[in-house]
Amino acid sequence: MFLPPMRSLAASATSLVSALTLAVLPAVPAAAAPASVPVSAAPASALRAAAPVATLVGVRASHHPGLDRVVFEFRGPLPARRSAGYVSRLIADGSGATIPVAGDAILALRFERAIGHDGSGASTHGPARETFALPGVLQVVRAGDFEAVLSFGIGLARKAPYRVYTLTRPSRVVVDIRTPHRTVPVGVHFLDSRRYHAGREPYTRVVRRPVVAPATARGALQRLFAGPTRAEYAAGLRFVASGATGFRSVVVRGGVAHVRLTGAVGSGGSAFTVADEITPTLKRLPGVHWVKIYDARGRTEHPAGRSDSIPESLEP
Repeated sequence: MFLPPMRSLAASATSLVSALTLAVLPAVPAAAAPASVPVSAAPASALRAAAPVATLVGVRASHHPGLDRVVFEFRGPLPARRSAGYVSRLIADGSGATIPVAGDAILALRFERAIGHDGSGASTHGPARETFALPGVLQVVRAGDFEAVLSFGIGLARKAPYRVYTLTRPSRVVVDIRTPHRTVPVGVHFLDSRRYHAGREPYTRVVRRPVVAPATARGALQRLFAGPTRAEYAAGLRFVASGATGFRSVVVRGGVAHVRLTGAVGSGGSAFTVADEITPTLKRLPGVHWVKIYDARGRTEHPAGRSDSIPESLEP
């Protein structure tokens, strides 16, 4: 496993805090939701006075034989209109910015005459981005909550047939997504923040994820960039992104995994970076002995030979 030289624990911990990207949060601080996701300025009470409005109070997902099920539960009526469809990218309502979503397919959902916030603007349904360790569903990401229109994207391991239907008492919109593909379990390394701050190695903890075979390297990185689940986050696990927004490609040849990252990758002065999660995660896979990580421009310190390598920007 490649580990950049460690500085003093106190200095590293300080730098690490600013470098953490939290994929799952127990609450929704302003920094957790993408800045481009608007929230309606109109009070919820004013919207309800105009016409009945559904209020989203929960989003949950679970696996059932042959399918993953995502449930959006509402207080009050069902949304007046519901629509769903696959998209090439998730667009933030209002700004038009692209919102990163983990997975190889994105199922976009739109609910009209529905809100997901209270009169103070606080979320009524939980985090804007939540990870699930299911065969097909990786993430559910809010794209907008504006003028009584709610929109979400579901990040999937693979594009698959789906069905949308409603239930009442309570009001629910249910999305069933088929999972016909074969999956295998892989181990994904996340930072264990409690061990790190206590100075107790190893600093990562392994969690199990189902990935679609045979592209296990790609699947493992998708799960890594999706981040920890809400329960894992509560247990102290974190995903350190180091400025990476995802990965463009991963190719394994001759026992070497070559990973091309996207985004402005940098250590921020931290001794622990995304490389310390990517490298051990991929080395758990059969046939991977070394990992070379490249920045968005395709640069790494040791591009040739059988050895681990990171871009210079990830050095502390």
